[in-house]
Amino acid sequence: MKYLLLYDYIEDVVERRAPLREGHLGMAKRYLEEGTLLMAGALNDPIDGAVLVFKDREAAEAFAAEDPYVLNGLVTSHRVREWNVVVGE
Repeated sequence: MKYLLLYDYIEDVVERRAPLREGHLGMAKRYLEEGTLLMAGALNDPIDGAVLVFKDREAAEAFAAEDPYVLNGLVTSHRVREWNVVVGE
């Protein structure tokens, strides 16, 4: 079982994320190195959200609780969904 952290972004996220991007990506790299984050990325065309894949729910919730994008209003809503992977890792 994996856990998806799903973000919905504000309309002008690309213009407003620059001062927070280093902190957001730094956190993602830390979680990746710790082995709790498996992959992450923004949804494109339009850039209106993101998907982050975690090994456990606690890590997904902890990430959202400290993410500069969430704390500074770039994320309008977020949710964690259990993902039953059928094919692949």
